[in-house]
Amino acid sequence: MAVLNFYRICHALTPGRAGGCRAAGAGDTLFFITSQQGSSISPPNHEPAPALVLIVENDTQVAHGIAERLRQAGLRTTHAVDGRQALECHLCQRPDLVLLEVSVPRVDGWAVLVEIRRRGDTAVIVLTALTHDLDKLMGLRLGADDYICKPFNPEEVVARCQAVLRRARRQPDHGHQRRLRRGPLLIDLDAHEASVLDNEVQQVLPLTLTEFKLLAHLAQSPQRVCSRAELLDACLPESESMERTMDSHICKLRKKLESAGITGCPLGVRGVGYKLWNRQ
Repeated sequence: MAVLNFYRICHALTPGRAGGCRAAGAGDTLFFITSQQGSSISPPNHEPAPALVLIVENDTQVAHGIAERLRQAGLRTTHAVDGRQALECHLCQRPDLVLLEVSVPRVDGWAVLVEIRRRGDTAVIVLTALTHDLDKLMGLRLGADDYICKPFNPEEVVARCQAVLRRARRQPDHGHQRRLRRGPLLIDLDAHEASVLDNEVQQVLPLTLTEFKLLAHLAQSPQRVCSRAELLDACLPESESMERTMDSHICKLRKKLESAGITGCPLGVRGVGYKLWNRQ
């Protein structure tokens, strides 16, 4: 059994009045817990704390609903009601993930996103009622990791937060851009830009957000066949579109690649889905 031993010391640090530290006086008494020989004391718990999510949302009811569901999923949360407070919280609390409503007052969400990206690589999910592809593409090009449209399913918010946090933990080096080089294709995952290289001349492809996501997903494993359901979930997760919608997007992507000199890709596999190509 552990026993208490009392020590009077002169130069230890104890809490000061203003929340800092002061040197202990000669008459101060500090308590230390030591163990007798043969006693057992559990080692300290070194497990990492749950991820902290900063919710930037001026609608407190919405924010509280999200926070409650995230806490139920084992995450910690903090809340900012406007852009300026969000930047202060980001600087002081160093969250692992920011859920960012772009229409917050004082400093708008786009400016908050730009500043967060200037500071470092904190994961950001844009949360907004803006549903146009151009708005989504702007958010992703400014550095957002994902995009959730309102109205949303709380379970979707939790799932996307967990997915982005997993990706952030797996990212080995935040100092370099993530790029895929597949034959003549160069896909910049951070800039959301795809190019064709021909004799070191780079031609940027005019892809929509969905077309870029399709190309990037297929390029992860160029010879693996992806089903339409998989592509729909990866590229249009918030959409209620039918699986056959992918055929239209694939057709438009194929035409843009052909116009840049890359023919026969993506390649359809009857009754299964699509892969990027057959080449080694």
